[in-house]
Amino acid sequence: MSKIDLKKKPLIIIAGPTAVGKTSTSVALAKALDGEIVSADSVQVYRKLDIGSAKVTKDEMEGVPHHLIDIIDVTEDYDVSLFQKMASDAIEGIYERGHVPILAGGTGFYIQGLLYGIDFTEEDEGTHKEIRDRLEAMAKGPGGPEAMYKKLSEVDPKSLEKIHEHNIRRVIRALEFYELHGSPISAHNEEEREKQAVYSPAFFVLTDDREALYERINKRVDLMVEQGLIEEARWLYDLHLPKERTSMKGIGYRELIAAFEAIDKGNLAASEKSAIIVQAVEKIKQDSRNYAKRQITWFKRERNVNFINIKDFDYKKDRITEWITEKCLSLLG
Repeated sequence: MSKIDLKKKPLIIIAGPTAVGKTSTSVALAKALDGEIVSADSVQVYRKLDIGSAKVTKDEMEGVPHHLIDIIDVTEDYDVSLFQKMASDAIEGIYERGHVPILAGGTGFYIQGLLYGIDFTEEDEGTHKEIRDRLEAMAKGPGGPEAMYKKLSEVDPKSLEKIHEHNIRRVIRALEFYELHGSPISAHNEEEREKQAVYSPAFFVLTDDREALYERINKRVDLMVEQGLIEEARWLYDLHLPKERTSMKGIGYRELIAAFEAIDKGNLAASEKSAIIVQAVEKIKQDSRNYAKRQITWFKRERNVNFINIKDFDYKKDRITEWITEKCLSLLG
């Protein structure tokens, strides 16, 4: 069997919605193609956020090297520009070792930024502290994040397709860009996305029938609760970090943190506290399903993507891996 040509700067991408099976597929593919895995997950990067992030375990790694897992403290922020730099460095190291980089994860914005070398420096560094300080103060004032999101909808409505209302850092950044340049950041990002890929990609998106995927998401949330998600979220909450911290906004954590806040504010009976937690768990399931839907929509807009409905392979990992392997050798061999 021929091998992947590293001179082509290959990058295999295994993406898809949450709970579709990206971890096991990427590990099997890495073993088949002598690869190393780079995580494109925005939460698995954090130390101690294991259960809520569905972080890959040592056993699940099966000896395959993984990068950008467990390397940042929850007190630090993590964004696309930092991911882009760290992932690029990791990929160069993988090439030097004669292995194939496999990017695995569901954060489409991160994958896009890395693959096309989108320039985020203007967005991050070419800023005026006075503007940012004022916008951050507004976010903490009357109306808070909701008012900021409404303001963004007025000056840059297209950004709402990519920026979630809970991601106040990105909302502020987009408003800051508009004030600095008099033009929407969405237009700037569209120009950047017209760039050619930095790597030679083999891009695969795993999907499943919606009802089957939603059922898998619900079951995974129940399993997370059994494994200690509530206790893990309580540990994060007890650190009293600013709500703007990236680590505080992951699905599974933000819903429970809101529940803990409600519980701590009132003199509630045990049954009332339990009811609040139960509602939070249901909210996690709902938010996870909505996130999966947004992920699928995002990847449908990407270029040159191979969609794989795992049902077509009878949900058998070996058949999926074999198909992807042959496709990779055809594209990158």
